[in-house]
Amino acid sequence: MLYVSMTNKAKCRHINAAVLAMILLGVWTHAGAQTSVGAQKPQAKDCAALTAIHLENTQIFSAEEVPEGTVVAPFGPQTAHCLVKGEVNKHTGADGVEYGDRFELRLPDAWTGRLLFQGGGGLDGMINPALGAMAVGSGEKDALSRGYAVASTDGGHQGRNPADASFGSDPEALADYQYRSTDRVATVVKKIVTQYYGHLPQHSYMVGCSNGGREAMIASQRYPSDFDGIVAGDPAFHLTRAAIAEAWATARFAEIAPKDEHGIPQLQLAVSDSDLKLMSTAILKACDALDGLTDGLIENPEACRFDPAVLQCKGEKNDSCLSPGQVHAIQETFAGPKNSAGVALYSDWPYDAGVDAPGWRAWILGTEKMPAINVLIYPQFVNHVALEPGEPQLASPFAFDFDTDPPRIEKSQDKIDATSTQMAAFREHGGKIIFYTGMSDPVFSANDLIHYYQRLTQNNGGMDQGRAFARLFLIPGMNHCMGGPALDNFDGLTAIENWVEKGEAPGKIMATGKAFPGRSRPLCSYPEIPRYKGSGSTEDAANFACKNP
Repeated sequence: MLYVSMTNKAKCRHINAAVLAMILLGVWTHAGAQTSVGAQKPQAKDCAALTAIHLENTQIFSAEEVPEGTVVAPFGPQTAHCLVKGEVNKHTGADGVEYGDRFELRLPDAWTGRLLFQGGGGLDGMINPALGAMAVGSGEKDALSRGYAVASTDGGHQGRNPADASFGSDPEALADYQYRSTDRVATVVKKIVTQYYGHLPQHSYMVGCSNGGREAMIASQRYPSDFDGIVAGDPAFHLTRAAIAEAWATARFAEIAPKDEHGIPQLQLAVSDSDLKLMSTAILKACDALDGLTDGLIENPEACRFDPAVLQCKGEKNDSCLSPGQVHAIQETFAGPKNSAGVALYSDWPYDAGVDAPGWRAWILGTEKMPAINVLIYPQFVNHVALEPGEPQLASPFAFDFDTDPPRIEKSQDKIDATSTQMAAFREHGGKIIFYTGMSDPVFSANDLIHYYQRLTQNNGGMDQGRAFARLFLIPGMNHCMGGPALDNFDGLTAIENWVEKGEAPGKIMATGKAFPGRSRPLCSYPEIPRYKGSGSTEDAANFACKNP
């Protein structure tokens, strides 16, 4: 969801599109050690012959062998596989533009019988390499190298740039983005897998982060038999309301930001890096030890009580305090959007240590080189995806009306959002789902996902019965999908494999991260948190147990 206002077009021409796309990618999860159902040689391995198969409403553009060791930038050398490219539902849209769900499918020579569907990100519109890899390498094997057939798609349209949401003018392309593309492409790639290997996948998984996490949740709720296991990270599941929160944060910081010669608020100057560091330090001082250990991680977030007013200057603004305007903007942003009657329009946010990380600033405030993603993102989503045809569009990212605009957006929430807790069909299919979120995610509130998970378990027999098919993991310090002062390298794929294939419900997932070299720690299944056992190194996960707060 990206928007470039008329007043900001000149600046946005200088944005590195690749960097912005990386931020918005559906970087799904952290790959790890292989658990195998046994590598299988295909019964009738003929890659080129796949171009000749006939599937309804589908075109196969190409199918070619990729030799062992071929480098796929930026992910490195890959295992030998067959690369298939195609398109489902090619059509000319109502706007005269050609649309379709383009996809990429990689079929490894040494197949384990598994299929992984890789979620997208942002506005989709691009096909990420179907490898089951992170956008930033973690040093672990990707899913293709682990013997998975892997598929990815552009979500039903081809974006001209990461800021393009013009596809919303075509009802077919819009429906694909909102809820339909994953099922369409998954149905086709399963048929291709069957043609190539001689039988259906033994197990099918979907993993996605951000909008890819929303797509994964949409699959569990609308297409419950498509996948056996799902990992949904930092999911945009409440996307219509989160867009309102993006507008809210922009408005609050715009009130205190200096303006340029055109009267445009310079959000990047509203709060300095040193101000954010001051805030992060104060949050840690207030909440770090609540889990029994002072270690730079807030592992007991629901016990954390912090008010930035403790940092307010008693006199002139200086590096050791925040101005009253800064305190107010931060308080209002973290409290979440409200209309003039004080009715909440989204969730509040947890205070966490990752507020001084680049990923937090990128979304909320931006930098001299790149405007805040929130400024770019929500009007494009609202104008071209959320608003019904004929509705007046937003003229400026700084002109959102919190009384009149939310009801207009909410008309499309049943098509876009993934907030249903009716999961009986997914459960009966034997489906399992893992949610995770960064506690310092600046765009989709971790508290909103926690509240959704509480409703999900309550409406499916209570916490114990709900945890039989759904688990939630909170990652302190992590920004949106990755980054921040966090242990953000973990293996959600093996966790979901073991749960689906061996019945081993994940009570904990081991995590490491560049922010804390040499440290390992368990991520615990909510509501449990890591507790130090009292002896041994606090840098070793073996010396922690998952317990209720």
